[in-house]
Amino acid sequence: MESFTKSKLTEQQLVILTAAALGPEIGIINSRELTGGMFNAAYELELSDGRAVILKIAPPSGVELLTYEHNIMQAEVAALRLVHAAGKVPVPEVYAYDDSLQLYPSPFFFMEKIDGQPYNEVKEELSAETRASIETQLGIYNREINELRGDRFGYFDNTGKRNEQDWRTTFKGMILDILEDGQRLNAWLPAPVEEIKLEIDKYLPALDEVTVPRLVHWDLWNGNLFVKEGAISSIIDWERALWGDVLLEYYFRHFENSAAFHKGYGSEFTSPNEQRRIRLYDFYLDLILCIECYSRQYEDQDHRNWTQDNLQDSWERFINEA
Repeated sequence: MESFTKSKLTEQQLVILTAAALGPEIGIINSRELTGGMFNAAYELELSDGRAVILKIAPPSGVELLTYEHNIMQAEVAALRLVHAAGKVPVPEVYAYDDSLQLYPSPFFFMEKIDGQPYNEVKEELSAETRASIETQLGIYNREINELRGDRFGYFDNTGKRNEQDWRTTFKGMILDILEDGQRLNAWLPAPVEEIKLEIDKYLPALDEVTVPRLVHWDLWNGNLFVKEGAISSIIDWERALWGDVLLEYYFRHFENSAAFHKGYGSEFTSPNEQRRIRLYDFYLDLILCIECYSRQYEDQDHRNWTQDNLQDSWERFINEA
């Protein structure tokens, strides 16, 4: 999808970045822009040494971002390296990362190109048995991700933003940040901000059960899951990774209801407090989906309308189930 957050590179710029990061002897045989993402720019490059790589470039400076979106490329690289080193979940290898801003005015990194296709693009073509197998494996992998523990709660980039020793304080700051972003961008909201804050406060005590910071991918929707020959080949897009509550993961959101995933994950999360946390995180994601349309200046009016309708429905569930 077209977004104002995406950098556009010329062929000459691609050549310069590749040579600087991977070696002056490395040339580009073919290149193409990848258009599936909604935030970073990405290019697939076929290199002269036989490798196929992906180059990701952060948004240009001065572009309107949501509060939590600052420095998230640093978080993605660090999370990829951590999970790759753990060796239990398939992720692309990072070849080079540059945040010096000397070669290009935005951070960028090169990573391994993964074989396969995004699950969202092929899911409907697969048999029910194959989908169940993939989603069971996803549950297993997601559990492995969440088994990695941190020493604090908050965003992965370790710049101090929203990093706290307790989850309630951390998440309250995160959801208030997105509300402040909405006000700054003059975004549509389903109710006055002060009313929304009062409803959020009713849910916060349920967060006190979360005492161990666990690695959360947070954006593991079907588009970030690559599959090949009926199996998961890689999990990508770790830029929103954080240390927090496992129930933030995408497959616990209201968009998904996969028994196979829960089977693989090994937990159902049916207690009253767990269900309250799930509803709170549903509302948080639905806020972001709507408000990011304003910062990214999406031109697809159908998508913008859908995010508003989705947030209205989410708000009604949120206040009726508090």
